Amino acid sequence: MAHQADDLFFTRTGMDRARVESQLGETLKDADDGELYLEYAQSESFVFDDGRLKNASFDTAQGFGLRAVAGEATGFAHSSELSEDALKRASDAVGAVTAGHTGTWADAPAKTNRHFYTDESPLQSTSFEAKVKLMQDIDAYARGLDARVRQVSASLFGEWQAIEIMRGDGEAVRDIRPLVRLNVSVVVGEGDRQETGSHGAGGRGAFDLYMQPDHWQRQVDEALRQALVNLESVDAPAGVMDVVLGPGWPGVMLHEAVGHGLEGDFNRKKTSVFSGLLGERVASPGVTVVDDGTIPDRRGSLTVDDEGTPTAETVLIEDGILKAYMQDRLNARLMGVAPTGNGRRQSFAHAPMPRMTNTFMRAGNDDPAEIIGAVKNGVYMVNFGGGQVDITNGKFVFSCTEGYLIEDGKIGAPVKGATLIGSGAEALTQIKMIGNDLALDEGTGTCGKNGQGVPVGVGQPTLLISGLTVGGTAAA
Repeated sequence: MAHQADDLFFTRTGMDRARVESQLGETLKDADDGELYLEYAQSESFVFDDGRLKNASFDTAQGFGLRAVAGEATGFAHSSELSEDALKRASDAVGAVTAGHTGTWADAPAKTNRHFYTDESPLQSTSFEAKVKLMQDIDAYARGLDARVRQVSASLFGEWQAIEIMRGDGEAVRDIRPLVRLNVSVVVGEGDRQETGSHGAGGRGAFDLYMQPDHWQRQVDEALRQALVNLESVDAPAGVMDVVLGPGWPGVMLHEAVGHGLEGDFNRKKTSVFSGLLGERVASPGVTVVDDGTIPDRRGSLTVDDEGTPTAETVLIEDGILKAYMQDRLNARLMGVAPTGNGRRQSFAHAPMPRMTNTFMRAGNDDPAEIIGAVKNGVYMVNFGGGQVDITNGKFVFSCTEGYLIEDGKIGAPVKGATLIGSGAEALTQIKMIGNDLALDEGTGTCGKNGQGVPVGVGQPTLLISGLTVGGTAAA
């Protein structure tokens, strides 16, 4: 690992490790914290649409991000040029933030012998021709399943990223991060009506799994099933009603409406609806929410975060009581707590901030069938599309891409045009039943914050939430 890092960041570029360490130590000598983040990444993507390959790309990116932290102030500079001259120019810019500041240098992140991912690149495990054939097979398979299929779209993405994080005290942390994702979308039609279904899967591994017919066919089957369900859908009701959320991907609502509000920066600045509530009840009894970046191969999992802190399982809410926030190093230091391994950045060109990894609600004891049976009139929401959330008050609006009426405790007709409207903080207190069927999403989620996107995971069991507002086109 060390040898490979030297090849990527020093031997290959002509930089001298000793001189870089000396420059970094001089730059950060008066800082409270900071690091040099080195990155080398390869990525490729394939887009297949309307029966043919529309796009195939391969990209290589490299660069560094240099950060100095003085109190609450951050100096940050980045460059795609890996050279000692570029680092010196960045040091001159970043050093301005420490002028007149005498820092108390923060302790280095804890060491870990854990290493999630091997050096093998997923991009090299499968040939270009095999990936193109996969796209063709997906198209042919989907069209052969049902005559109502009008359009098939598929995309395949892979990335291999190597990083090294160097600190001013001479500490260094290295990591390898593979990432793969397959998405399928199917459009079906009858007469003038058309509907869409989509599904995908991903994780931190090689392409091999996604090339297996039983794996990619399941993505196609699920996308087609959703499209055909939507083809039979009726207008969604509108009003305040009981809502049952399905397991797995509906946890995206928990991620957006609750998870962001539990990130350290919003709470340090007291701009979150959860600010100042540690130790207080914020959810119904039985509700336990965790952020866990240590689950092997999951999309949001990392050996270490982007500041070098080992990822962890952090219990955020336990049995309804707020226990902790997700922290990077800067906000943890200013709040007088330990970092939780949630300092993340999109790339070397971005400074780290508190971000989620895999965030989910733990399972309860209720049978999912009994949860449905407890609802006289309501909506069962299985899949969500886009949404909007206001972190300051937790208010959200989410569009439902697959949902059903619940009538007298039984699942009824599928609905279209449903939106879920409410407040994340209030919804946590309105949870009445928690299923025993916890599921994590399939591995396609990307979280956006302050213009940065990072891969994440979500999840939850089946939930019954009372008194939520459903927006629709039919009267309740």
